[in-house]
Amino acid sequence: MIVALSGGVGGAKLSWGLERSLANEELAVIVNTGDDFILHGLYIAPDLDTVMYTLADLANPATGWGIANDTFHALAMLERYGQPVWFQLGDRDLAIHLARTNLLRQQRLTEVTATLAQALGVRSRILPMSDQRVETRILTPDGELAFQDYFVRRRQQDLVHGVRFQGAEQATLSPEVLAALAQARLIVFCPSNPIISIGPILAVPEMHAAIASAQARKVAVSPIIAGQAVKGPLVAMMQGLGLEPSAPGVARLYADLVDSFILDQQDAHLAPQIAALGLKVTATNTLMSDHSRRRHLAEVVLAQA
Repeated sequence: MIVALSGGVGGAKLSWGLERSLANEELAVIVNTGDDFILHGLYIAPDLDTVMYTLADLANPATGWGIANDTFHALAMLERYGQPVWFQLGDRDLAIHLARTNLLRQQRLTEVTATLAQALGVRSRILPMSDQRVETRILTPDGELAFQDYFVRRRQQDLVHGVRFQGAEQATLSPEVLAALAQARLIVFCPSNPIISIGPILAVPEMHAAIASAQARKVAVSPIIAGQAVKGPLVAMMQGLGLEPSAPGVARLYADLVDSFILDQQDAHLAPQIAALGLKVTATNTLMSDHSRRRHLAEVVLAQA
């Protein structure tokens, strides 16, 4: 069993590479749900959907999220009705939110996700980090914002002074997550944002403890290349939190949990700083700009086991 910890696009791409690189071994992807929210009465789980769409080869290649070639007729009608349309919901994408919201009346989020993933033909286990709600909250000069207000509605323009994960202390792990971690021979920290994508996962105390005590090898992949985030507001966020926005800065966040760290070859000169943390360091091309590069990075990751 290989276990990956994932947020949205970056984690989904590496998960795709891992799944395609594994012959007879199962992949379980534990996905951030701190971004989940209710809109138009629907339970929306952006990272879960991005991982499922990517593994099902449905994701929009231009954005990494949503469904390729989707249309937005329902969104246009919602706008006519005076409803908020700052969060893009495609017509085909809308179906998963309708189905999830309906199924959640009878089942846990983990069970619902398994049903949806199976319907999409996804072979891997897609596991929400918890069946309890954990909500990422962003602290800014204008006060505290719900994550999607900060990330989508306000387009990540606010200075970030702090991040908290409401409900994390009370959240527990599902039997499915506990079983996956117990069976894992390798736990992969995908190149997702370590603060708002992997951070919520690790904020659940039981998760942190289960990963720390797992017998598996543990490897993290840097989401920063040459001082820049591949996607998203990570660099500005780390600066706002007083953290160094670099591969070593990310490695320090994970140093108490991982054995190995993979950084981009452009940052190979920084390897000694990471090795000083007691980690095995590997430099390679980490930019997953096409399917072959996803596979390449996955193979480098799997070699750490």
